[in-house]
Amino acid sequence: MTRVSGIGDEAAHDLADQIRIHTALGLTGLELRTVGGRALHELTDAQAAQLAARVLTSGLEVPVVATPIGNWGTDVGAPLAPDLAILRRTAEIASLVGCRHLRVMSYPNDGRSDAEWRAAALTRLTRLTGLAEQLDVVLLHENCHGWASTSAEASVELVTFVDSPHLKLLFDIGNGLAYGYEAVPFLRAVLPWVAHVHVKDGVRTGDGAEFGVPGDGEAGVAECVRLLENTGYQGWFSLEPHVAHIPHLGVTADPATLEAGYRTCAEKFLRMLDG
Repeated sequence: MTRVSGIGDEAAHDLADQIRIHTALGLTGLELRTVGGRALHELTDAQAAQLAARVLTSGLEVPVVATPIGNWGTDVGAPLAPDLAILRRTAEIASLVGCRHLRVMSYPNDGRSDAEWRAAALTRLTRLTGLAEQLDVVLLHENCHGWASTSAEASVELVTFVDSPHLKLLFDIGNGLAYGYEAVPFLRAVLPWVAHVHVKDGVRTGDGAEFGVPGDGEAGVAECVRLLENTGYQGWFSLEPHVAHIPHLGVTADPATLEAGYRTCAEKFLRMLDG
C-alpha cells in the first residue's frame, strides 16, 4: 500500500474531498490532474500556494502531475509554444508539492501521413524534453493519445530516439481496451522504461471500452501487476478507474456517485495487492 496513489479528480472535484477520500482509503499518494475543474497550470499564484499548503499538510505524496500536453484536446499540427508555456507553469506548481514527474502524450494526428506524424511527434517531444531538462523535471509519456501510443514499438522508439533521463513512460493497464492491443505484451516490450503505472480495467465494446472495477474485467490487471513486481518495478500504482469520470469524453458524475465508484475500485485493487 505504500506505493498506491490515485488521480484525485477521479474521486472528487474539490481538492479537500480528494485528500479526504485518499487518506480514508489508506493511500499514500495523490496524483493531481484537476482541482475544482481546473488544470494546475490554470491556477493563480495564490491558488497554487493554497493547493500546496493543503497537500503538504495532508501528508500525501504527489508522484505525478498531469498536463494536457499532447492529449486529445490538441493535435500534432497545433502551435508548440503554448505547450512549452504549460510545461513551464506546471513544473513551477508541481515543485511546490515536491513533484518532478509530469504526464504528457504524443499528439493525435491531424491528417498527415504516418511518416509525417511520426516525424512531427518526435520533434515535439524532443523539444519538450529539452525544456524538461532545463526545468529538472521528468516527462512521463502515457500510452493513450498520440503517435507513440499506436504500438509498443512506437513507445520504445520515442524514448530511445529522444534518449534522455528526462523522458520515461507511464503505462496505463486499461488503455489497450480502447485502443486495440493487449496490455501484457505491450508492457513486456516497454518495461525497462516504465516509471509510473495507471490502474484501470474494463471490457471491450463495439465502439471502444466500458471501464469497471480493477480485476473484474479483461485488461489483465493482475497479470500486469505480477509482471511489474516480479521484475523489480519500484514506481507507483495509481488508480484511474474511469467508472464515473472520463475527461476526454466529458463524462462525470455527481459527488456521491463519483466517490462511491472510486472507493469500490480502490478497495478492490488494494485487496488484489494483498492477495
